[in-house]
Amino acid sequence: MARTTRSKAASGSAAAKTSGKASAATTPAPSNTSRYALPSSTTNPPKIFILPRKATSDARVVSLPNPRYNKPTRYLVCPETGIYEFTRITAPKSTPRSWLVDTSAGAEKEEKEESPKKSDGDDSEFGAYVTKGAELYLATSIDPVFLLLPALTSDETAKGEGGKKMFVESDDYFDQLNKTSPHFSEILRWGTIRQLLEARMATVCDTVDAGGELMYRFSQEKLLAEMLSKAKRMSEKSLPPSMEEKFVAKALEAPVLGLKREDTTTSTTSASTPKAESNESQASTESTETTATQVSEAPTAATSVGEEEATAASSGLKASMQASPEVTKLQRLRVAFSFICSSYILPSQVSQLKKQLSEQKDLVDFSPLDDYLAQVAKLRQEAATSRSMGDYSRKHVLDEEELMDRAEKKRKMEEDEKRKKAGESRGVKNLKKVNTTGMKKMSDFFKKKT
Repeated sequence: MARTTRSKAASGSAAAKTSGKASAATTPAPSNTSRYALPSSTTNPPKIFILPRKATSDARVVSLPNPRYNKPTRYLVCPETGIYEFTRITAPKSTPRSWLVDTSAGAEKEEKEESPKKSDGDDSEFGAYVTKGAELYLATSIDPVFLLLPALTSDETAKGEGGKKMFVESDDYFDQLNKTSPHFSEILRWGTIRQLLEARMATVCDTVDAGGELMYRFSQEKLLAEMLSKAKRMSEKSLPPSMEEKFVAKALEAPVLGLKREDTTTSTTSASTPKAESNESQASTESTETTATQVSEAPTAATSVGEEEATAASSGLKASMQASPEVTKLQRLRVAFSFICSSYILPSQVSQLKKQLSEQKDLVDFSPLDDYLAQVAKLRQEAATSRSMGDYSRKHVLDEEELMDRAEKKRKMEEDEKRKKAGESRGVKNLKKVNTTGMKKMSDFFKKKT
């Protein structure tokens, strides 16, 4: 009976365990799914545009040929305020960024109006969405004359006998632009845009009235005067800081002139002698001379800025040649003119404009600027020659361009190493850690027996 009782108890405990396992297996696992299902990324994400306030609701984005590269480009055309170009502003690739766009305000407006039902993948219910890149498109005003230049300077329009340009109607130029841009005919239906184009065309063309109809003929002289006036307005004040520093300040900077190296070494060494006597020295005479030479070549870390200026003044260093306000103004004008031409005019037309500008001294005379730049180039050549021939022991001082090249090469090498390491498998990485000292190479097993 005892054995029977134990067997029943054991069978009862086993049944309890089995029922417990079964109940645990049938109990549903807790759900960790999110309340909202995020939609997948789209192949055509929305873009962020900043439009001018004065642009009306009738403004449209159209595709017109770019005046510089003659490729279809997006522009904003408003029938009341004119034509705008889009400038793309983005963060550098080294620092990836994104936009978090709030659409709650737009959703409230849509709720008031009758709008279609939302699709299943629409993320407007969250009130925001995230873009992959932090790109921004800024609409800025553009002179319509740039959009007309490809047709005005083309040989296919207004070509008469002997290749001479003739007076033609504005529709002849517009028809040529219609061939490359179907949207151009659409914006011509707005009377204000047509009047704006014809008014700007008259600034770079010779005009004649033929029976109440105004005829146009392209003028190279008027185009040069118009571009020069734009450059003068742009250079009246200082250019943007990046352009002012790189194309004006550095271009006009002259090298610093001073006395010979022997005089500088003697004066600097004598000035540093009292300091050397006050310090506790355990070095030999040879090491002391080496230290004095190093002090003469470059200021030590303990030397303050004031001491450097005093040493430079006592050693006879001259102030670098400074550009006069007239020369600086001419340099700004040349930079502004080159910037406008390189952004909106065909390269073949740019060469003609620059040649014509250099020949016509009555418009602007760049002779003072050219003379100053020639003197600066001569001084730089002399400084480079004296540095290379007068001091062989001095270390080569890298300029800014060489430092930038070295940094760029180092960055590329680091990126290549990261890319190679990312493509390696775990087994390859572990094999590199193996100690192979004393092991034979694989090629040793395939050598001929001696």
